[in-house]
Amino acid sequence: MHELRDKVAVVSGATRKRGLGAAIALALARAGANVVVTGSGHSAGGAPEDEVKSGWRGLPDLVAAIEALGVRGHGVHADVTHIGEVQNMVAQTVERFGHIDILVNNATYPRAADRVSVVDLDEVLWRKVIDVNLTGTMIVSKYVAKQMIAQGRGGSIVSISSIAAMVAPATTGAYAASKAALHALNASLADELGPHGITCNVIAPGFLDTARVDALRAEGKWEQRLSSIPIKRPGTAEEVAELVRFLCGPHGRWISGEAIVVAGGEVRRAAR
Repeated sequence: MHELRDKVAVVSGATRKRGLGAAIALALARAGANVVVTGSGHSAGGAPEDEVKSGWRGLPDLVAAIEALGVRGHGVHADVTHIGEVQNMVAQTVERFGHIDILVNNATYPRAADRVSVVDLDEVLWRKVIDVNLTGTMIVSKYVAKQMIAQGRGGSIVSISSIAAMVAPATTGAYAASKAALHALNASLADELGPHGITCNVIAPGFLDTARVDALRAEGKWEQRLSSIPIKRPGTAEEVAELVRFLCGPHGRWISGEAIVVAGGEVRRAAR
């Protein structure tokens, strides 16, 4: 229950009430970690209807939920593509908690008009997706890893990818490319940071029932999406969050450089 006691975790992209970032932050908190959560302070398309109706305030409410579990929490508005804001986030975390042990790179560009054929894809939007999903992950990993190295106490970095990185379906060119590149970045980080006792892994979820895919219900595509999943249901954010917790805990210290698929059997690899 308290395998992460006295650890300090940073989870980026954690403002949605029914989002993966919030579920990860709460799973780490239940395991005893103090948790810093970040968000950019803006969201393309606005907040989901249920968040608006419930009065969900994003970071402040998530911090309150974290602290209700008996640990300390802190929220920082930080755009992962802005170096100064990331550096400020690291500085605030160290000033408040003394160190950083866990980083979860969860910030991802929202589903938007990028879900079109490459021949119709706007170049500016392409750059935005790559900037948040790939460059933002690099920037946060860089400055948190520098802090971890200076501390000399090891650490864990988990980056959230997607099965799109492997199957790269039509109309996901920007998203799939950004997530596939994330796997290569993770492999390099694992090689570089391993000697410092820092593990680096990627989790590639499949179809998760979070606010991010609410549009599929509205478009009547929910059952169609489930048809390709052997287990015939979407995953939950909590199922992925528990894997994050394991990788960051004492039993995951010899797992590094991996891309772990969590997709209900949708992506199957008999051999490499």
